[in-house]
Amino acid sequence: MSLADFWIALLACSAVCHAAPTIAPTVSPEEEDLAEGYLSQFYADVGMRNSSVRSINKNAFSQDLEAMQAFFGLEVTGVLNNETVEVMKAPRCGVSDISRYGHFPGKPRWEKRLITYRITRYTPDLTQSQVDRTIAQAFQLYSDVIPLNFKQVYSGTADIMILFKNGYHGDFYPFDGAGGVLAHANSPGQGQGGDTHFDDDETWTLTQRGVNLLLVAAHEFGHALGLDHSRDRRALMFPTYQYVNTNGYRLPDDDKRGVQALYGSRTPVPTTAPKPKPPPGPDPGPEPEEPTEDPNPDPLPNPRDEQCSRELVFDAATSIRGDLYFFKNGYYWRKSSRLQGIRLIKVNTKWPRIHYVDAAFEVPSKDVVYLFEGRQYWGIRASAKTMISGYPKSITNLGLPSSVTKVDAAVYVPSTGKTLIFVNNQYWSYDVGRNRVDFGYPRAITWDFPGIGSRVDAAFENYGYMYFSSGPRQSEYYLPYKRVMRVLLNYGWLNCY
Repeated sequence: MSLADFWIALLACSAVCHAAPTIAPTVSPEEEDLAEGYLSQFYADVGMRNSSVRSINKNAFSQDLEAMQAFFGLEVTGVLNNETVEVMKAPRCGVSDISRYGHFPGKPRWEKRLITYRITRYTPDLTQSQVDRTIAQAFQLYSDVIPLNFKQVYSGTADIMILFKNGYHGDFYPFDGAGGVLAHANSPGQGQGGDTHFDDDETWTLTQRGVNLLLVAAHEFGHALGLDHSRDRRALMFPTYQYVNTNGYRLPDDDKRGVQALYGSRTPVPTTAPKPKPPPGPDPGPEPEEPTEDPNPDPLPNPRDEQCSRELVFDAATSIRGDLYFFKNGYYWRKSSRLQGIRLIKVNTKWPRIHYVDAAFEVPSKDVVYLFEGRQYWGIRASAKTMISGYPKSITNLGLPSSVTKVDAAVYVPSTGKTLIFVNNQYWSYDVGRNRVDFGYPRAITWDFPGIGSRVDAAFENYGYMYFSSGPRQSEYYLPYKRVMRVLLNYGWLNCY
């Protein structure tokens, strides 16, 4: 996967200057250092970009400088001057300018028609609805002209993961503060391909002031779709940013031609009304190794009837070996990370001694999953999905008082090695390694988890985020910041968007 690092700038380069260049003596040592770093990042040969030998090679410096001056339409002198320095100082996209025109080497592209995206962290400069709407609008600029569709998802791993964060943010390209590199994106590919990051040190706006999110996002998503920088100053993919009126904004011709060269043109939609789609429903067939449903009627409603209800309430949830299990009325839905569809299985056909699951949690390092029913809990070998001998055990074995008749929810926190056990409006911190409850518990849920409410019906961890369900609503919670990132509905996990 080729990495298209960063992007965009707050001020555009002005029109080409025709005055005679000012030669190096008027350039300060600091500006010389700036120029070396700039050329090393954006114009040096990829294989030599981190070479200290190259940075002191004056001939290579002059050649890179000439390439930069030619790209921006400056007078090509190979000599550092004030005009060139001013262009270098303008905040800009972090993608190198020496790649092939229009597309990245090898022309990477998405090989499917539906591209999902997920925003995992938002900027405080705009409301979440404003960000969602603007990001969708930026993608629509492309879906209007190419046969790709883009869909926002709110959980799991999407094709394009999006976040706002400043400084170091988990990759090898930390942001540099306000006014420098504003964002970066990866070119299409597996894993982190297409992922897009925005520098939260910038002031993000929907107007001419600050940094216009629509223009920045649209440029970045061009990279995420496979577009490289353009030499056309009118193009969205020109390396430096300049504000244009975004009312009725459409993809400029140069960018349209570039992206259609990768994906083709969108066929006009027929004028006849499409047939209505059937309502969404679960895949009725279980996986081969899973038992089938019990044909006998149940005293409680079959969860199949509730799967896509906006009022769906989970009894429990947990991960098991990378898959997600959601429990309801003696059944569970299995959302596989490898297979399509959602499987609905009756609990006691898989684990005969367990009829209903009130709470569940996995300890991956021990290859164990614990399932709670009333005052008891069972150990399950995660890799084999088989019950471990010696169970059930009383929940008092965990250090819970005898007054507790059932556990509402439980979740293991990998970063701390603790399990959070929720009962009514309180929770306990259980030390798995020491097999005991930590001192000072129980504590009120509202004290330590602001924003999630006073009760938790189900809880699980997924990709570094905690998910706490209360009724049909669910809080996506980032534990290091003690902050709710977004509020979701439970049914969204079950392919019911």
